[in-house]
Amino acid sequence: MSEKYHNNFLKEVEEMVEEGEWVKMCMQCGVCAGSCPLGPHWAHPPQEIFMMIRAGKREEVLRSDSMWMCTSCYNCVVRCPRKLPITHIMHGLANYAHRLGLSPKNQPTQQFATLFWNNLAQTGRVNELKLSLGIYFKDGFAQGVKNAMAMQSVGLGMVKAKRLNPMELFGGHGVKDKAGFHAMLKKAREIEDRRKNFA
Repeated sequence: MSEKYHNNFLKEVEEMVEEGEWVKMCMQCGVCAGSCPLGPHWAHPPQEIFMMIRAGKREEVLRSDSMWMCTSCYNCVVRCPRKLPITHIMHGLANYAHRLGLSPKNQPTQQFATLFWNNLAQTGRVNELKLSLGIYFKDGFAQGVKNAMAMQSVGLGMVKAKRLNPMELFGGHGVKDKAGFHAMLKKAREIEDRRKNFA
């Protein structure tokens, strides 16, 4: 009698990743990859990621930058014959890999997501000026100056359109109850950590 098949990684994904229980429903048709605007640029398209999960390739999946390629266009979800929440699974895998410290270093989407979240979490609203400067200067001062000079016409256009305010460098706008906002984020993190056994 053949030994019963066990895949601890599939079980881990089902328990720890948003919508992870849907992974086993993928029938490998490839419609998701064919529907994705970035399809040709994925190292592993979604259906391949799902097969790798089912094959137990934990390190390859969690260290891949494939999940970070998702642009949330939802073409894959709309066209999937089994209606899998592919976008949610991709973001869930990316978040899980990030929290485990396994996501690839210097991945541009991850860097932007981290900058965006840290910016938003400070005041409850995005400070566009600080976010832009954070993106420009993430690779050092000299590169930041080059980036800023290359984008100066865009920046001036945003200032004229009142989408960028130079005074935001000194604080910017935020929610009225910042203490309440931070308490809410802390509580949400505690609940999520407890639910996913990160606590």
